[in-house]
Amino acid sequence: MTTHPYDALMDITARPKAVFVRGAGSYLWDDGRKRYLDFVQGWAVNCLGHSPPTIADALAAQAKRLLTPSPAFYNEPSLKLAQALVENSAFDQVFFANSGAEANEGAIKLARKYGSLHKGGAFEIISFEGGFHGRTLATMSASGKKAFEPLFEPKVAGFKKAKLNDIASVEKLINANTVAVMLEPIQGESGVWPATDRFLQQLRALTEAHGLLLIFDEIQTGMGRTGKLFHYEHTGIAPDIMTLGKGIGGGVPLAALLATERASCFEHGDQGGTFNGNPIMCAAGLAVLEEVNKPDFLKAVTETGLLLESELQKVSARHGLGGVRGRGLLLALDLKLPIAPGIVAQAFEAGVLLNAPQVDSLRFMPALNVTKSEIAEMIDCLDAILTKAGAARRVA
Repeated sequence: MTTHPYDALMDITARPKAVFVRGAGSYLWDDGRKRYLDFVQGWAVNCLGHSPPTIADALAAQAKRLLTPSPAFYNEPSLKLAQALVENSAFDQVFFANSGAEANEGAIKLARKYGSLHKGGAFEIISFEGGFHGRTLATMSASGKKAFEPLFEPKVAGFKKAKLNDIASVEKLINANTVAVMLEPIQGESGVWPATDRFLQQLRALTEAHGLLLIFDEIQTGMGRTGKLFHYEHTGIAPDIMTLGKGIGGGVPLAALLATERASCFEHGDQGGTFNGNPIMCAAGLAVLEEVNKPDFLKAVTETGLLLESELQKVSARHGLGGVRGRGLLLALDLKLPIAPGIVAQAFEAGVLLNAPQVDSLRFMPALNVTKSEIAEMIDCLDAILTKAGAARRVA
């Protein structure tokens, strides 16, 4: 194994010493040639797995033509991707960004601009306890993550927190300064807690009744993750603004802010970004959208998600654990005990990458084209760890 200069990187999170050098599909290899089955996939980023040929080919072809002409000019891939997103969604216009946090920051700015133009300067946005919208100051302020509360004070003002799936808690926060309601359809970082379809429908009715914008943060749920191209399609309603990230680039930094014509109120100079909508990232986005939007692909995501859910439920039953939460291929297993970090560490040693969003839960975000055999391999590893640890009593 190579000796690496670890100290040159800022120490912002605990990382194992393994250095990954290659990826293909659901697998990664480190510089010691050890193979890992990846059920994290960059936190739901690599929707087609590691280094899929369709994305690699699109990047290589575009790199030979044009990297970026500056966002002061049009470029062909960004125009094509924007049009494709509009044609396949309930929205009319698209602004491209580099990260989910940047897209969410744009959504916040767009809502406040709308409030200044149409609602007498209203600027407050109702978000939710347990929500996560990014790491800029505004998106941290919009988030309901407890660990963020003491950080980088003072926060950006104007965000009130309601309780997920409690419509009364939203309604009581609405006042003359309220301009929008913003949420993840499934709260990922807090442990994969879904908003019910009924709650989302109630939110749509409530926001329409009060003339408010409804913002869906689909950074993690979008691009086929829940079996529909976008999660809102499960509900029979559509928000006014939606943000995408993670899976839209399939492994490269790309995000998007989508809005209806009514909500699209930016004027020249209000919003921008040096690399936003650059051709090479948008070429990757086009490759991803073309693949993920195939009917058979989304059908397979639904079927594979049901299989993974069923297998996790069997593990839970064997070991006396809790329920399985989520939708499609964004799932969590409730461990009922604070043992998730230990399981993640043991799985890593065994060559399987898992994620613990909370100490008592595991989150599963495999590639959307994960196979049945790969699911079986992960389940066998998890089952063996639970059995060896005696973490819970076998009942079957």
